[in-house]
Amino acid sequence: MSVGRPTRVMIVAGEASGDIYGAGLISAVHASDPAIHFFGIGGKMMREAGAETLVDSADMAVVGLVEILRHFNVIAAAFSKLKRILLTSPPDLLILIDYPGFNLRLAKVAKQAGVKVLYYISPQIWAWRQGRVRKIKRLVDHMAVILPFEAPFYERAGVPVTFVGHPMADLVRVGRSRDEAAASFGLDPARPVVGLFPGSRRSEVSRLLPTILGAATIIKQRHPAVQFVLPLASTLHEDDIAPHLTGTALEVMIVRERIHDLIRACRAVISVSGTVTLEIALVGTPLVIIYKLSPLTFYLAKHLVKVAHIGLCNIVAGETVARELIQEQASSEAIAAEIGAMLSDATYTSALETKLSRVQANLTGGADGSIAGIVLDLLVKAS
Repeated sequence: MSVGRPTRVMIVAGEASGDIYGAGLISAVHASDPAIHFFGIGGKMMREAGAETLVDSADMAVVGLVEILRHFNVIAAAFSKLKRILLTSPPDLLILIDYPGFNLRLAKVAKQAGVKVLYYISPQIWAWRQGRVRKIKRLVDHMAVILPFEAPFYERAGVPVTFVGHPMADLVRVGRSRDEAAASFGLDPARPVVGLFPGSRRSEVSRLLPTILGAATIIKQRHPAVQFVLPLASTLHEDDIAPHLTGTALEVMIVRERIHDLIRACRAVISVSGTVTLEIALVGTPLVIIYKLSPLTFYLAKHLVKVAHIGLCNIVAGETVARELIQEQASSEAIAAEIGAMLSDATYTSALETKLSRVQANLTGGADGSIAGIVLDLLVKAS
């Protein structure tokens, strides 16, 4: 299917996960019409898929009220740049990927400019501040959701919605055994590997990596044979990690590519909350999820959140498949104790792996093709 005319699509992905999903969308659309020009906010993967990134998502990836205030000037400049384009040279379509604080404001500008808005990857309004669905109904022409229970939520509110499946169901593919995966990175398959996953945002790394490394130090004391690996998200640079490793006696292998093979190589993973918890669960590696915000942000969130879990893998499974350590619970000692149980208690680990297998059973694939079809359909209607 081809739109049949020069077409411009603004696309906004403010975080690493959005960069992944945006790249899949762009590639799927270009398979039908390679002439469509995508531009906006994204990262390395969207650029490789053919998008022109006016702002790098690495500069936008922050979480929490305090963290957003610290990055206000960068975020405000990015918003002004896109607003100016929407008002002076409107694209044929605006695609928003998650990142609701920024994207819902941009959707308002798009509606003023007469630009249709497709929202891909729903904000978690079903978890907190459900009243935002009324704003979405006013500003968004179509919502494309990736979790089955999200579609009925929007249908009840009268928002046009399509359940497209979850992109990770197709992206996570590992053919190697754990030993083969470890060896492919030059690790010793005879020694356990523990993954340190500090997140894709610089603010997360600053806030959580010291605690993670503290846990790793304890783990190394109790399990001397352990090897540590740390994946570097596309939104981060080694300079974001290096200061935290300086002065520690730990040997940590930093890896940039093949994250799913890296997860497979691990016996256990310490992970911040986010999309990566779903990737880890789909590979089948036991994990512990940690989550810390500034005291003010956490205080506000605690009174607004309406779900039992914060980890996406737990939300998808509908049960606790990975223990969550939140705020003061996320101490180095508590994290080390949970990872230690995974390394030393085969019965406990086996039970976790059984629970993790239920995550994949709850996901539907085919998202890239489905969302591409919606994009092309909206562009045809706009022509």
